[in-house]
Amino acid sequence: MSRVRAALTPYALIFPGGVWLAIFFVVPTVVMLSLSLQSGNVADGFVFTWNWQSYVDGLTNYHDQIIRSLVYGLAATVIQIIIGFPVAYWIAFKGGRHKSIYLFLLLLPFLVSFVLRTISWQFLLSDNGMLLGPLKNIGLLPDDFRILATPYAVIGGLAYNFLPFMVLPMYVALERIDPRVLEAANDLYAGKFQTFLRVVLPLSLPGVFAGVLMTFVPASSDYVNASVLGGTSTTMIGNVIQNQYLVTQDYPTASALSFTLMALLLLGIFAYAKALGTEDVLEVAAR
Repeated sequence: MSRVRAALTPYALIFPGGVWLAIFFVVPTVVMLSLSLQSGNVADGFVFTWNWQSYVDGLTNYHDQIIRSLVYGLAATVIQIIIGFPVAYWIAFKGGRHKSIYLFLLLLPFLVSFVLRTISWQFLLSDNGMLLGPLKNIGLLPDDFRILATPYAVIGGLAYNFLPFMVLPMYVALERIDPRVLEAANDLYAGKFQTFLRVVLPLSLPGVFAGVLMTFVPASSDYVNASVLGGTSTTMIGNVIQNQYLVTQDYPTASALSFTLMALLLLGIFAYAKALGTEDVLEVAAR
C-alpha cells in the first residue's frame, strides 16, 4: 500500500495544475485551432471545413504587422537586457541586506494597472507634455518634434512594461553565483573585466535565457502599447487580432493569425535556444 501511495503521490501533486492547464490552456487552444479552420460568419454561423485559406489570407494581408511585431519585440528585449542586467547585477552584488527593498522598489510601479501605466507614458510623451513641452519652450526641440505615434514610443513602452520580467530572472541567476568563485578568479590574477566576461556572464546565461523568453513573447504579441502610444503606422499584429475578434468578428482569420504568431514565436525561441546552447546553459545552471 505504501508503495502504491508513493507511486501515486507525484501524480496527485501535479493533478490540480494539470487540470488548470487543461481548462484554461489546452481546451481554448483546441477550440481556437478548430475555429481557424472553419468557414462562415456571425450571422449564419461557422462550420468546420478544413479552411486553410484563413492562414494564407492572414499572411498575405498582415505580413507587415507580423514582421513589425517581431521587430518591436526584439528591440524591446534588447533594450531590457541593456538596462536590466546592470540593475540585476547591482542588486545581486551590491544590494547587501537591502536587496529585498530594492526588488520591492523595482516592482512597486508594476502594482498599478498595465493600461494605466501605459496611459501615463502617453501623458509624459505628449507633444506639449511634461517632457517635451519645456524643451520646446526653451528652444532645444523644434515645435513639430514628436515621440508619440512613432516606433520609438511603442518600443519604449514595451521595454518599460515588461522590464521586471527581464530583471528578476537575471537577478536570481546572479544571486546564485558563489562569491568564492569570484575570489578564485581574483586569486588567478583575473581582472574585473576578465572575471565578468569569463565567470559572471556565463553563469548568468540561464537568467538571460529565461528573461528573454518571458519578455520577447508577450512584447511581440502585445497590443496595448501600440494602441495607446502608437499610430496607424505602428500597428502590431496584436491590434489586428483584437480588431478581427471584437470589431470585424472574423473569428477564423483572427484564430489563424493567433496560431501563425504562436508558430513564429516558437520558431524564434527554438532558434534562440539552439544558438545560445540550451544544454550548455542548463549545465551552467546546474553547476
